[in-house]
Amino acid sequence: MAADTPRFGAGRAEEPIAVRPTSGTDEQSGGSVATLLQDIVGNIQGIIRSEVRLAKAEVTEDATAMGKAAGMLVAGAVLGIYALGILLLFLVYLLEGPLPDWAAALIVGIVVAAIAGVLVKVGLTRVKSVNPAPEKTIDSVKEDIQWVKQQTR
Repeated sequence: MAADTPRFGAGRAEEPIAVRPTSGTDEQSGGSVATLLQDIVGNIQGIIRSEVRLAKAEVTEDATAMGKAAGMLVAGAVLGIYALGILLLFLVYLLEGPLPDWAAALIVGIVVAAIAGVLVKVGLTRVKSVNPAPEKTIDSVKEDIQWVKQQTR
């Protein structure tokens, strides 16, 4: 990548921002200092707009993943409540004595509790795997800062 072309982050699908050369003297570029400053400001504005679009896309992606993980947690919690109810029903049947009823309630309660446990574990794993920081944007902003520093030398 050329030194005078900014890098706007890896894998971005946005349209490239037109960058005018900002290096050289007035005699070489045929422009005034004011024109050069306008070009630099315009390039920086384009970079900032591009970074905002990238950050917005990353936050939306992370929020979607977090929503799905939260759904798994809610489903696991609801099934856990049902498992608790079934296990309490098991205790009632156990105290009443008829063996087939309490055995059935115990089996159902254990199965529902196992399903709830799996859902909660999967949901927690997914929640922990979501990184709320927009890493691509942070990396891209660092690259843009380096590019601006090179252009102003």
